[in-house]
Amino acid sequence: MNTISIATFIFATGSVAFFTYRIVKKMKKSNNPIEEYFTGGRALTWPVVAGSLLLTNLSTEQLVGLNGAVFGDKALVSIAWEALAAFAMIATALVFLPRYLASGFTTTPEFLEKRFDKTTKSIVSGLFLFGYVTVLLPVILYTGSLALIGMFDLNLPLWLVIGTIGVIGSAYAIFGGLKSVAISDTLNGIGLLIGGLTIPILGLYALGDGSIFEGISILGRENSEYLAVLTQTNTDGNIVSVPWPTLLTGMMFIQVFYWSTNQVIVQRAMAARSLEDGQKGLLFASGMKLVGPLMLCIPGIIALHMPNLNINNQDQVYGALVRYVLPDWSLGLFAAVLMGSILSSYNSAINSASTLFSLQFYKGYLNQLASKKQIVSIGKKFGIGLASTSIIIAPMLGQMKSIFEYLQKVNGLYSVPIIGIFLLGITTKHIPAIAAKIGMLVGIIFYSFFTFINIKNVPIFLADAKGHLHYLHGYFISFVAAIIVMLIIGRIRPKTPKEISMSEQKDFSPVDMKPWDKAKQTSIVIIASTLGIYILLSLAGRGFSIGL
Repeated sequence: MNTISIATFIFATGSVAFFTYRIVKKMKKSNNPIEEYFTGGRALTWPVVAGSLLLTNLSTEQLVGLNGAVFGDKALVSIAWEALAAFAMIATALVFLPRYLASGFTTTPEFLEKRFDKTTKSIVSGLFLFGYVTVLLPVILYTGSLALIGMFDLNLPLWLVIGTIGVIGSAYAIFGGLKSVAISDTLNGIGLLIGGLTIPILGLYALGDGSIFEGISILGRENSEYLAVLTQTNTDGNIVSVPWPTLLTGMMFIQVFYWSTNQVIVQRAMAARSLEDGQKGLLFASGMKLVGPLMLCIPGIIALHMPNLNINNQDQVYGALVRYVLPDWSLGLFAAVLMGSILSSYNSAINSASTLFSLQFYKGYLNQLASKKQIVSIGKKFGIGLASTSIIIAPMLGQMKSIFEYLQKVNGLYSVPIIGIFLLGITTKHIPAIAAKIGMLVGIIFYSFFTFINIKNVPIFLADAKGHLHYLHGYFISFVAAIIVMLIIGRIRPKTPKEISMSEQKDFSPVDMKPWDKAKQTSIVIIASTLGIYILLSLAGRGFSIGL
């Protein structure tokens, strides 16, 4: 980047920090230090909830990864990651969030303590922390730094970029708490929405030789099969990364785990000032997920129609298109936008990990008599240690590719059992705590088998690109096995009426529990819109012209 680009990058990044400080300073503060630090004083309005949800989820890994997947698939099947996320967020708004807020929970595992027991809560909290420390935080720093260096041709060492992102991101989370994280997410979200949508618009303009409408027409007229969203194989006869049968198995449960139980995500909705604000924020973010493919998938389709980009690797697709369509003076602004998306994912994970450690382990086991100020203090110290560890680990991922791939697979080890016990905790009353523990173990064992032992020569509708059982099907089988075991144990040794009564008792809710009266109607509109998009793209992928 040139001097102007660097100056605009520093100005834009600094402006977000400045306005975050000013806005947070004016917000109402809670007298409870724990609520103030870990849940933003439960004062987040629905636009802030929505913005923080979207930015926590969105990072360079998705911008680069999903567009690259679309380019490699030569099909729009990866749109499912956004479409099914919208459905999962609806489930969170209507089913999960009311349960969490009814008793004023600060963390999602607290629900499991009330539904099962303290040990179940601690195991799940430990699994979450394991995932954050070993996978999420280092991977965010590593992939984000690589994307910035490659996309903007930065002549800087990897460790320096990682350290810069780590220090800035952790400052929001450690010293500002959830309010600072959520406000900065929202401000960066505005920039990412504008900047992210600019890339496909300029790409269509370039593709159409100065006409956006001609660019759209080319997408629908030339190689329209690239727009297919429900397929098993692409035009080359290769199995795509998200074959349509996976939408009926593991894909939906991964989405429910991520959007309905994952502390990093749900903590934003749990910090809403009311159930109505939480539901509005979730459903607005759900609706925005339908816009997501314009940023995360369409650039990959555009790149397929632009052979002059000279792309050698699918992960280069997004960066190549950005450099091709953006004028030099704007690179600094767009770099700041991407920096914001990386910071958002990173600082959110730091804040959530600190929350889990402080409330579940420090207060629960190490110092049960700790004051509220002590709990917040230990949370900040844990955050500093966690940030430092992730900054040290992240550069090593480039030298240990096999370990990096292994860590990516580890995600499912804790997500499969967690989603199982949350769903049964929500939908049943008689499943005992012992069933939850055994169910988690069964889920981990089954997932390990299907992940680390390749099942070969499976029918094509169950296969991945290598002919092995697709990991999403393996995820689903593991989930079903855990559920069946828990249901059997619940049938043999159900909870007593007294135990059920105790788990059904609701504590005092710190927020207004009146639901949003338009929540169900809005959900129906989002579902209908998603189905409409799939129908439209399916028709386009079969050669029905969408040219203008």
